[in-house]
Amino acid sequence: MTKVVVVGNGMVGSRFVEDLLAADRAGRHRVTVLGAEDCEPYNRVLLSEVIAGRYDLASLTLPAPTDSRVAVLRGTTAVSVDREDRVVESADGSRHRYDVLVLATGAAARIPPLAGLPPDPGALPRGVHPLRTIDDAREIVAATLNARRAIVLGAGVLGLEAACGLAARGVAVTVVHPAAALMERQLDSEASRVVESAMGSMGIDHRVGVGAEEVLLQDNTIRGVRLADGEVLDAELLVLATGTLANTALAVRAGLSTERGVLVSTGLASVDDRRVFAIGDCAQPPEGGTGLVAQGWEQSRALAATLTGTATRTAPQRGPATGSDVVRLKADGLDVITMGVCGSTRADNPAQRQIRLSDPAAGRHVELVVSEGVLVGATCVGVGSVGAELVAAYTRRTPVPTDPAYLLLPTLSGVSTPAAPSPRDLPDGATVCRCNGVSKGAIVEHWEQGCSSVEEVAAATRATTGCGGCRDEVCGLLDWLGATSPARGVAREDRFTSGKHSIHSAEITAG
Repeated sequence: MTKVVVVGNGMVGSRFVEDLLAADRAGRHRVTVLGAEDCEPYNRVLLSEVIAGRYDLASLTLPAPTDSRVAVLRGTTAVSVDREDRVVESADGSRHRYDVLVLATGAAARIPPLAGLPPDPGALPRGVHPLRTIDDAREIVAATLNARRAIVLGAGVLGLEAACGLAARGVAVTVVHPAAALMERQLDSEASRVVESAMGSMGIDHRVGVGAEEVLLQDNTIRGVRLADGEVLDAELLVLATGTLANTALAVRAGLSTERGVLVSTGLASVDDRRVFAIGDCAQPPEGGTGLVAQGWEQSRALAATLTGTATRTAPQRGPATGSDVVRLKADGLDVITMGVCGSTRADNPAQRQIRLSDPAAGRHVELVVSEGVLVGATCVGVGSVGAELVAAYTRRTPVPTDPAYLLLPTLSGVSTPAAPSPRDLPDGATVCRCNGVSKGAIVEHWEQGCSSVEEVAAATRATTGCGGCRDEVCGLLDWLGATSPARGVAREDRFTSGKHSIHSAEITAG
């Protein structure tokens, strides 16, 4: 019997437990999970959707294992690891022996070094909140009841989503970002200008290219922020979206090598101890970390296969060397999709051909990056239909036209295109949920077994439990299935009303 201790019960830690139990058909592993948070695992990616009011906190909960082979200890913080005796000790004094230790401790919100802000996240002034945990989201929503003005520090994906969510709640928002472009990992300066214009039309102010210098307080309560150029912005709410720091304290105390994260080999084992593994945001694999949950889930599957001896090949690892994966901004009013090679920091590569259309007055910007006849990157702002087509081309690696501009012209010129085919015409192998690799065929199979709601499909397949971007597609499939087999159709009491959703083949990737 192999004793596995997993430290961390977040999106990656809980997923690893599921993957391990599914792969361990012989029942040779017993798992103990130590989770510092006292709640069930939840979808951290959708916290900004809670700010916007599109999800409630309860809807973020992820499926919890019910297998007798696993014991989940919530509200239990691991404080030390004795690698010689192979024991993890928790804050309550309990000791947990292991044959295999998996660190899935994730990352914490980075608190910027500003005058007026203590470095301890637990000692922040009133009205100052990071957005990393379910408690953070709850406190921000509560703060919007009294706050008239808010500042969001940081304009990455999370910062912009949070700003749009606050604006939707009627709060006047200013985004402050020290870099020269918003979402600079995904957007260059031209694309950023288009997004800035769209923000203005939503009533969201911005300061790009200037950072914050001091948080102004009165009675330990936020009153405003002084910028590096001397401007003072008043606010009753300050949201910190200034990045994350890997939680490596436990690994450091255990004598494991760390840099930005726990240093691991291609097999995800610590470079210092073959019995200790690290996955997710706390890990630093040779190819680097993306900060996207998809990479952690890939690592989860790979490690489960390794530990159970079911691995048939090296699991793919996405890292910075291959560019960022598909990123969709989840914000009403800001239509941004990027994929692959993109952003202001990308390296010049003469082998890559770039085709760009930038039209700030019309609120749109599109750039394609083509190499060896396939799409290797794209930036799409304000052109949702084009973005959907490009996601399909990028993920399928289908050959592009001899003149790649034809990928843009039919839609942008207003020329009509054929209607999207019915879901009936999609192959069963077409991937609906990219985060979890769930195909149309899998959803149909579970529908035939009785899954009629989005929640039931999510519990059975994990579809929609990642970035949430496929929820409309899943609804569209269920609408179609219900319409074609009315005897099996069941009314769904969720926030998506039957008949209001269509499924677009361009937004589904071929498996």
